[in-house]
Amino acid sequence: MSEIRFDGRVAVVTGAGGGLGKAYALLLASRGAKVVVNDLGGSVDGLGADAAPAQKVADEIMALGGEAVANYNSVSEWESAQKIIQSAIDNYGKIDILINNAGILRDKSILKMELDDYLKIMAVHLNGTFFCTKAAFAHMRQQNYGRIVSTSSTAGVYGNFGQTNYGTAKMGIAGLMNSVKQEGARCGILANTIIPTAGTRITATVMPQDIVEKIKPEYVAPIVAWLCSEQCNVSGKMFTAGGGYFSRAAVVEGPGVFFDPERELTVEMVVEKLEQISSVKDGREFDSAMEQSFHIISKMGQTQ
Repeated sequence: MSEIRFDGRVAVVTGAGGGLGKAYALLLASRGAKVVVNDLGGSVDGLGADAAPAQKVADEIMALGGEAVANYNSVSEWESAQKIIQSAIDNYGKIDILINNAGILRDKSILKMELDDYLKIMAVHLNGTFFCTKAAFAHMRQQNYGRIVSTSSTAGVYGNFGQTNYGTAKMGIAGLMNSVKQEGARCGILANTIIPTAGTRITATVMPQDIVEKIKPEYVAPIVAWLCSEQCNVSGKMFTAGGGYFSRAAVVEGPGVFFDPERELTVEMVVEKLEQISSVKDGREFDSAMEQSFHIISKMGQTQ
């Protein structure tokens, strides 16, 4: 197949001062994209700020012959998130690609978690993804083209002890992209979700060092680049990647059981059919909430 290129395209990558974001920025730039390297430069738990990480990555891209500018605004506030996207407009005249990657970590069990730990995670991950997406969407709609890739996590899709805040935000991002998919379909905007497994300063707090060193961020970057490309033809999908492994994750609903709604429905009737109700064998994905609702309505009366 022909080489996937990004010549003439402008990308914004948040949290690109290191780890996954840096890998994405370097790969896109190496294939012709002009990149806004965004990173607040704070600590893993979201404290402080430092311009050096973003500037260092931008300088590395330029040293390799690419085009890049650094941006140090936070994604967690609407006003500053707009400035991130505006940086692309001011420097390159447009935005074609947005990779929502910025993140922090504040792991604690639910009883030990302070409210600020929950709210700060939501502000950076979920609110930050929404703010940057909203700011970019207007420009993408006007030009009738856009690619948005946002970062979820196995902690959200499958759950993880001590990460109720992080998991909540990350699964919320998947839901956000499912709806952005619907709104972007009419104007050439594709929105997808990446579920990465990679060695970064965040995962280093929860994974053994030898594992962190083996699962490099560069191993995730290829599928993210494809999702950002003109060749990408999917939207509203979740892809997992890490250590050379690539797959797709999905919300699947089983065939279920239909009772006659004209008759009395009891708890005992549900319990009697619980094994069949719980089965996802021969399950299916739905393209939208409306499709799922109409599926139920269309099957009403087909009792078992």
